[in-house]
Amino acid sequence: MTWLLLLGAIVSEVTATLSLRASEGFRRRRHIPAIVLGYLASYVLLGTVLALGMPVGIAYAVWAALGVAATAVLGRVLFRDRISVMTAIGLAVIVGGVILVEAGTH
Repeated sequence: MTWLLLLGAIVSEVTATLSLRASEGFRRRRHIPAIVLGYLASYVLLGTVLALGMPVGIAYAVWAALGVAATAVLGRVLFRDRISVMTAIGLAVIVGGVILVEAGTH
């Protein structure tokens, strides 16, 4: 259950961040509700995950790393943001690091 809630926190945060990009500096106001609700939901869900006992280091590492990776990939797909080879390697290192952190808790 905690992993599903954490996934919800990640999806909410990525949605809010992509909506922030789509708002073009808040000039496109229709994205503001998704920004506010997405970040609010993300922090509420992350807080719930922590309250249910997931270690803060694991929860935050997974939330941040998968959020960064998903935002970068979706930014490329939706906004044609550039992802260089170096960026792709960095994203792989981030995700790999989180896997090692999580594996180290067992």
